[in-house]
Amino acid sequence: MSLAEKVRPDREAPVAREPRVTDEHGRRVRVWELVLRYVLLLAVLALTVGPFVWQLSTSLKGPTEDIFSSPPKFLPSHPTLHNYKRVADTIPVWDYAFNSLKVAAANVVTNCVGSALAGYALARLRYRGRRIATLAFILAMLVPVEGIIIAQFTTMRELGLNNTLIGVVLPGCIGAMNVLLMRNAFLNLPYEIEEAAYVDGANVWQRFLRIALPSVRGTLAVVAIFAFMGAWDDFLWPLIVLSDPSKFTLTIGLNYLHGTFANDERLVAAGTVIAVAPLIALFACLQRYFFRGVGEGAVKG
Repeated sequence: MSLAEKVRPDREAPVAREPRVTDEHGRRVRVWELVLRYVLLLAVLALTVGPFVWQLSTSLKGPTEDIFSSPPKFLPSHPTLHNYKRVADTIPVWDYAFNSLKVAAANVVTNCVGSALAGYALARLRYRGRRIATLAFILAMLVPVEGIIIAQFTTMRELGLNNTLIGVVLPGCIGAMNVLLMRNAFLNLPYEIEEAAYVDGANVWQRFLRIALPSVRGTLAVVAIFAFMGAWDDFLWPLIVLSDPSKFTLTIGLNYLHGTFANDERLVAAGTVIAVAPLIALFACLQRYFFRGVGEGAVKG
C-alpha cells in the first residue's frame, strides 16, 4: 500500500438528503411541511365552509329524503327548490329582507362617511386633544354591546325612535373599529402628496376628497363590508327595539320558522341560505378591494 493511500482519509458515505419541493412563494420546503400545511388548510376550510354547505344541501332535499342519514349525504338525491317557496309562504321573507336591506344600506353610508371623516381628522389634522380622541375610540372597542344595550334602549325611547328602523340604525351608524381602520389607512399615505396640494392652494376639503379619499378606496370597501355584515346579521338589538312585525328585519323574521310544536330543518336551512346569499354576493363583488384594503389599513407602529 502506498504512502498516499495510507494518509488519505476514508471518504464518508453520502448522506441521503430529505426531498424538498418549492412552495407558492418559490421557497424550497420539506415535503412533510407542505403536506401538513395543506392538511391544516383543508381542516380550516371544512370548519368554516362545511356548515354552510350542509345548510345548502339540507335546503335542497325533499320531504322524503332523510337529512340525518349515516353516513351523511351532502348531495341530495332529488334536488328541489320547494323549501324556498315554503319559506315565502310561511313568513313575508321578502318584506323582512327589504327592511334588512334598508338598515344595512343606511349603516354602510353612515359608516363610510363618518369613519372617513373621523379617520382623516385623527390622522391628518393638528388640534389639541387629538390623542385623547384616538384613545376614546380605542376604549369604545373594549366596551361590550350587552353592557350598554339598556342605556341605548332608554335613549331611543326618550327620542321616540323605538319601533322604527332609524332606531335600529342609529347606535351603529359609526363604528369605532371602522374609524381606526380609516385612521391607519390615512396615516400610511405619504405626507408629500398633500403638502404639494397645500402649496398649490388646496384647502382641507379638497385634499380630503381629491387626494386622500381616492387613495384609500380599499379600506373604504372593507368598512362597507363590515358595516353591511354587522347590520344584516344583527339580531339582539332589532329584537329589543322593534315590536311591529311589519318592521322586522330578516334575522328576526327567520326566527318564526322555528315552530312551537314542529321544527322543519329543511325550512330553517332554506331561510338561512336566503339570509347568507346577499353577504356572499357582496363579498364576491368587493373582494379585490377587500384584500387591498387589509394592507392599507394595517396597524402602523
